[in-house]
Amino acid sequence: MSSEANNLAFERLVQPHFDRLYRLAFRLTGRKAEAEDLFQELLIKAYGKLDDLVAIDEPGSWLSRIMYNLFIDERRRFARQRLHTVEEGYLPGDGLEGFAGTEDPVRDHQRLEKLKQLDQALAQLSDEHRIIVLLHDTEGYKLEEIHKLIDIPLGTVKSRLHRARARLREILTTSGTFS
Repeated sequence: MSSEANNLAFERLVQPHFDRLYRLAFRLTGRKAEAEDLFQELLIKAYGKLDDLVAIDEPGSWLSRIMYNLFIDERRRFARQRLHTVEEGYLPGDGLEGFAGTEDPVRDHQRLEKLKQLDQALAQLSDEHRIIVLLHDTEGYKLEEIHKLIDIPLGTVKSRLHRARARLREILTTSGTFS
């Protein structure tokens, strides 16, 4: 195929999944800049595997799996680094910046506060529990998709989801957020 034909084929296969993949990148990383980097890294890797991508029935799940593996690889690489710099999460412009308000400022403020408290509660979960709650309850992935995506047995996915929800409920109740 020509370069232009490759570009068109890639765009046709990947574009329908952009929103869901970017949300997944943001949920995995928790930071806008890191999510953008992860998303870009995914696109580069997927373009290099265009022949494989064309042959796949469900490109969205395949792309999600690649993104998850890239994320895990990056976390392992980062864990081996000794130098720690200021985290971007503490700089302006990250987090809940896309919050779409209504015309009721009091309700908007309350909603934003609850979202911040929920984010803080999610941050207290282990990585294994947080990713499953985010994938299932926030992004709408089915248990079977999560099982394939993170390559753990379906029963483990179910039990982690149950434990994660129980722990999240406990954190939020203790903090008085949803009592």
